Amino acid sequence: MIVEGINVIRELLKANSKIDKIIVEIGKNQEINEIVNLANKNNVMVETVDKKQLERITKSKTQGVIAFVPNFKYSELKDIFTLAENKNEKPFIVILDGIVDPHNLGAIIRTCECAGVHGVIIPENRACDVNDTVYKTSAGAVSHMLIVKVVNLSRTIDELKKTGVWVYALEAGSKRIYECDFSYPTALVIGSEGKGVSRLIKEHSDEIVSIDLYGKVNSLNASNAAAIAVYEVVRQRRIDFGRN
Repeated sequence: MIVEGINVIRELLKANSKIDKIIVEIGKNQEINEIVNLANKNNVMVETVDKKQLERITKSKTQGVIAFVPNFKYSELKDIFTLAENKNEKPFIVILDGIVDPHNLGAIIRTCECAGVHGVIIPENRACDVNDTVYKTSAGAVSHMLIVKVVNLSRTIDELKKTGVWVYALEAGSKRIYECDFSYPTALVIGSEGKGVSRLIKEHSDEIVSIDLYGKVNSLNASNAAAIAVYEVVRQRRIDFGRN
């Protein structure tokens, strides 16, 4: 897989992710020099080409650097709980029910990483995988986020509930999200761009919650809704993200 973008590749290197090769354009600027230095420290091969050669490889204009990386390696559900335990925090999980737009997936992953979410769960079928667009849209957050792919979302939700996680599905016109108590282990379910959370997933969730809407349009973009909901949990938990 080819990944483009200075920020994305920088974060891959900072996370010590597997990179097969990096190609940079001749006449490197300071940001690309930083990437080359990081690559050298990580023993990652760097090749220098001219602009036309680089664009022939990617078939698009770039920021002067691309990376060849293996397909994304998904985590296990247990890894999310281990991370939360190591940070001495109550598990905070985001479940994505049928997000098919890679731009939305990347934006949600970026929000989750910034907010300190311990892991994101996506279904194996009828949903977007982590691809090059997701890498780019997430601005490299994918490199720092535990993402779990599961065969059956409803069964996974049942497993989470058995461990004490409260599962909240986000949908307009339900109990206000601001009235919920997120001090407990929490999972938020964000529905697909067109249909929202599926009926079966709502049936398996503990509660259906909504974000206040004051205009004439009755729904938010999936990534915007995810950001508002995630940061409501953050607000209640009063986590200081500026410090480890």
